[in-house]
Amino acid sequence: MTLDNLQNNTDTIVAIATAPGRGGVGVIRLSGSDLSTYIDGLIGSGRVLKPRQAHYASFYDAEGAVLDQGLVLSFPAPNSFTGEQVLELHGHGGPVILDCLVNRCIELGARLARPGEFSERAFLNDKLDLAQAEAVADLIDASSTQAARSAVRSLQGEFSIKIRDFVERMIVIRVFVEAAIDFPEEEIDFLADNALREKLSLLRSDLERFLATAEQGALLRDGINLVLAGKPNAGKSSLLNALAGQDAAIVTDVAGTTRDVLREKINLDGVPLNIVDTAGLRETDDIVEQQGVLRAWGEIEKADAILYVVDAANHDKQPLESLWPEYFRRFPDTQPNIISIFNKQDLLQKGASPYSTTEKSIGVSAKTGTGLSDLKQLILKAVGYKEQAEGVFSARRRHLSAISKATQLVCHGIEQLEIANAGELLAEDLREAQRYLSEITGEFTSDDLLGVIFSSFCIGK
Repeated sequence: MTLDNLQNNTDTIVAIATAPGRGGVGVIRLSGSDLSTYIDGLIGSGRVLKPRQAHYASFYDAEGAVLDQGLVLSFPAPNSFTGEQVLELHGHGGPVILDCLVNRCIELGARLARPGEFSERAFLNDKLDLAQAEAVADLIDASSTQAARSAVRSLQGEFSIKIRDFVERMIVIRVFVEAAIDFPEEEIDFLADNALREKLSLLRSDLERFLATAEQGALLRDGINLVLAGKPNAGKSSLLNALAGQDAAIVTDVAGTTRDVLREKINLDGVPLNIVDTAGLRETDDIVEQQGVLRAWGEIEKADAILYVVDAANHDKQPLESLWPEYFRRFPDTQPNIISIFNKQDLLQKGASPYSTTEKSIGVSAKTGTGLSDLKQLILKAVGYKEQAEGVFSARRRHLSAISKATQLVCHGIEQLEIANAGELLAEDLREAQRYLSEITGEFTSDDLLGVIFSSFCIGK
């Protein structure tokens, strides 16, 4: 990979490592090739710091006045997070005093770290691979216990170990395939060997299972974008409030109360759920409501799953295509995860049978809570989440794309071998599949991709 412009960066960097705001303790982090100047300038010349041990010290400004008092820790290279010498100042957590300490470091020659630059240096110095570096950010941003645990697994290297195992298996198979191509006069025909075909078949099935596990990790990391859609006064906002457990949306008896997109985040059995309430879908002369309907369709196009809410008290049990014909006219070739929700079960006429639950429909009452528990499980099932999936690790969309492409290439290579005995094409497919998997850990990666990945990190990490 070409990382010359990144590897030539030898500046000493500094940043506040703790979250913005007031707190009991604030941490300043520095990283560079030699921090002796900063140690002398901050806590006094001649002070000897034992590696990885906390020392109580006063922190001084340029005139020798005390800025703060706290703990200082030194992590010599290469046994540090970044692989460089790292210094941490643990002082009081007020924004002003932390800024004073950062400015003192800048006076001594440091510069402010870019977002994710500490993790970037850890990657460049082979302390972390790219998947592990991304797991650092995922752990910080985790919105549920399960998401945090999956990020820890990736940070500890479980994800990377599996990727490297697949790469090694591909290399072994490529050796046999390319040997058959380069030495056709040999008596052994490796391409016709059943053992080779069994290895390929097992590789394909293992990649498919691996992709399914990665998809679970992506759900835990990114959450599910769930859109509430339906006609005005179907009870979408009431359902949003019931799922969120609070009055997030205004609810009235007036049809068309919701005019804009309303977003709410909840945690559903450990899975982050991004719920979007939208304006009721109808023809209207109201200019403001028209804009709301346009925005609703925009959110529907981007949804991972759609809850189409129907007023059960005023509708017969009909197929979704009859209840929502506009959607099927607009997206005739799309088959998303749509769940029909027959709301207002509490208003059904006496003696009317309640709506039964299927894989794609359910009867609920947002007012009384009837059916909400079953609805939550239906949502998770609709997006393919499996409860308490073992060995789930944090995964990003780029990981899913790379694993999916690698799987497709292996499948295509097997077809070429079985149909045409085309060893050359199989070898090329395996080479490309290996490259896609290696991009996940950063063995082959571009500067542009690294810039995008690390710029999304928080400053100080």
